[in-house]
Amino acid sequence: MRAKLSYAITAAVLVFYFVLVGSRGVMLIQSGTLITVTFGVAVLILPVIGVWFLWKNTQFVRRANALAAELDAEGGLPVDELQRTPGGRIDRDSADKVFAKRRAETEAAPDDWRSWFRLAVAYHDARDTPRARKAMQRAIALHDGRPVQQL
Repeated sequence: MRAKLSYAITAAVLVFYFVLVGSRGVMLIQSGTLITVTFGVAVLILPVIGVWFLWKNTQFVRRANALAAELDAEGGLPVDELQRTPGGRIDRDSADKVFAKRRAETEAAPDDWRSWFRLAVAYHDARDTPRARKAMQRAIALHDGRPVQQL
C-alpha cells in the first residue's frame, strides 16, 4: 500500500509540474515573437514526453500487478525464502542462491510467463532493477501472447 501511495503522490506532483510547464509554454507562444514561439514549442515538448513516460510506466505497473494477482490466485507467487540481515536488508548470498534457482527454472521453461515473473522478482531482490524490468516486460509479453524480445 505504501508503494502505491508513493507512486500516486509522485504522479500527482509530476502532473502538476507538466501543467505548470505547459502553461509557461503557452504563455511564450502567445507572446508572438519568433524566439518566444520557438521556446514555447520547445517547452511544450517536455510535458508531452513526461506524460508519455508516466503513462507507459503506469501501464507497466498495472500489467505487472495483474500478473501478480493472477499468479497469487493460482498459488504460484514466489515464497519469500530470503535471509535478512539484523537491519532487515536482504542478504546478498541468499538473494544469489534464490536467483540461481529462478534462472534455472526460467531456462527450463523459457516460454512460461510465470517463470519470467519469478525471475523478475529474483532480479529485483538482487537489486538488479534494469534486468528485473526487462524480465517483467518479457513475462507481460508472454502472458499477452505478443512477440518477445531477447534479453
